[in-house]
Amino acid sequence: MTTVMPGRTHHDTRPTRTTLVAHRALAATAIPLTLRRLATAALFTTDIALLGRLGDVPVAAGGLVIGLFAMVTAVGTSLLSATSGQITAAVARARARGTCPVYQVRDLVRAAIAVATVAGAMGLLAVLGIGALLPLLGQDAEVVALTRPLLLAMAPGLLPFLWTAALSQYRCGLGRPESTATIQLVTLALNAGLGLALGLLLGPTGIGVATTLASLAAFGMLRRTSQRDDELTATVSLAGWRTSLPAVRRLVRLGLPVAGVHGPEAAFFLVVGLVMGALSPVALAAHAVLTQLVTLVLQPGVGLSRAATFLATRQPRRPGPTSRLDRIALAQATAAVTLAGLAYLVAGHALLAVVLPGAPAALALAATLLPLAVAVQFADSAQHLGVGAPRGASAVKAALTGNWMVGVPATLVLGPAFGPSGVWLGLFTGLATTAALLALRARGVPGPSMRRMPPMATR
Repeated sequence: MTTVMPGRTHHDTRPTRTTLVAHRALAATAIPLTLRRLATAALFTTDIALLGRLGDVPVAAGGLVIGLFAMVTAVGTSLLSATSGQITAAVARARARGTCPVYQVRDLVRAAIAVATVAGAMGLLAVLGIGALLPLLGQDAEVVALTRPLLLAMAPGLLPFLWTAALSQYRCGLGRPESTATIQLVTLALNAGLGLALGLLLGPTGIGVATTLASLAAFGMLRRTSQRDDELTATVSLAGWRTSLPAVRRLVRLGLPVAGVHGPEAAFFLVVGLVMGALSPVALAAHAVLTQLVTLVLQPGVGLSRAATFLATRQPRRPGPTSRLDRIALAQATAAVTLAGLAYLVAGHALLAVVLPGAPAALALAATLLPLAVAVQFADSAQHLGVGAPRGASAVKAALTGNWMVGVPATLVLGPAFGPSGVWLGLFTGLATTAALLALRARGVPGPSMRRMPPMATR
């Protein structure tokens, strides 16, 4: 007979203990994902910091170019997001049958390279096309003149960036992500060093060339370490033209819902940047810096979202609304964003002074917009955590509704009325609406069109 203490039951401690274990497991899985994402996001942040030494107009031009590339890379890496999960599943199936998974894994790697190549080529055409239209979109003539050479300098780095993302997914799918983080940190240091040197020689264009060289170096290092690894050499292949169509279709089919959420968001940020640029180069420069700060704070939320998804795929499916892992991810991300927000409010002006030493006007404006940026980072983080919940056509609809049917009109109305503050208020409105719609969707029981996404690794 079991003795129960008065006022206590066996169920008093078990949920707490289980929750603590889940907290630790989620944090342990999310930390490496977050660190790798931070290293990748910091690549563009480094560019903005280097341009910040040269004045308001170079920062504004860099912000436009980075906004264009962010839109393409968001769609491209989203289309690749199912690669690691598909590779993990292929290995598991082969082991269950007692067969070798080399052919299946190699086919998936080739499919990822093919998807990255096509997405990158189409994105490059879109970037160059939009770049040619900038004078018609109300952008300052001096900013446009500087944007063109910077765009051409960074364009060759787009395909290597996506190829690196494909190989990173491949290594994570095989449980071998170790060198990925190291390579990204080396790439970050290389970009900073080359950007500093080439920026002195060539100005802003040199900083763009440095980013392209760093992206090429990252791809080369990851390819070489994978091909020289005895356990990976048989499966790593860059011959995307030799892949099977079913593998390509599977990756695209699973990645499209992810791209349908992240693409509209990145395009929304680009529209906000264009509205800021139509106000003044100083407003665009301030927007570019604040966007990078928000992007850095976003990474813990994305890492936790993807870690929760990855862990959920290893658990038995249970009916019901938002899972315990989703709630724990929300709690941890909220804590991380809150700490970052407090840091920005307390020391944000000093941080901006480091990033914008040669752009005093942009520095002053960015400092006034900092509280709004903190609010935006909360909304953006909540949106990405909502994306990590069961997804499908309803998630894409929520993203399009919040960002484009609410956010863009709010930005176009509030921007001319209230200036830069109104633009960022419109940005917050769109992101908060999307987060609210995703949260409402996650409260329902997942149906056929609301399936949980496959496990994704950081790019």
